[in-house]
Amino acid sequence: MLRLPSVRLGGLVVRRASAALSSPVRMASHEVSQTVDMSQPMYWDRVDTPLPDRRYKDILTDSEKSLKQKEKGPWAQLSKEEKIALYRMSFLQTFPEMKQRSDEWKTVMGGIFIFLGFTGLLVWWQRIHVYPQRPHTFDPEWQEKQLQRMLDMRISPVEGISSKWDYEKGQWK
Repeated sequence: MLRLPSVRLGGLVVRRASAALSSPVRMASHEVSQTVDMSQPMYWDRVDTPLPDRRYKDILTDSEKSLKQKEKGPWAQLSKEEKIALYRMSFLQTFPEMKQRSDEWKTVMGGIFIFLGFTGLLVWWQRIHVYPQRPHTFDPEWQEKQLQRMLDMRISPVEGISSKWDYEKGQWK
């Protein structure tokens, strides 16, 4: 049996613990993702909730700060461009921009058609190279001969197929 002296075992434990505490190297190999603090006000562009919790731009430049000061005065003195700039400080998109449809459906439909085309090619390849040939019993000539044989043998003459055949005229009743 393998034994470690208690002094050696204690030394290994102490060295391991001190290395883990003093080493800035992480022991885990995975990355920690950033968490979002959901208790803080957030910005979003949504049609159903038009006023987000906070403005789009929190940190303003000097020109934007002077425009904010000018906003406190009469709005008749503001130009159209200044009003748009004030709006863009609070919101990223207008309602028409939010309602504008994306072209993502084209990508989705293209992917679906590529998938269907690949599946069709796979089924065609399997039909040619994997599946066996159709049995000769599926041929119309064979089925006609089989029907004639059944009629000649008078199979099920009371209620079956032979009861529906007129043997004197040679045709179906």
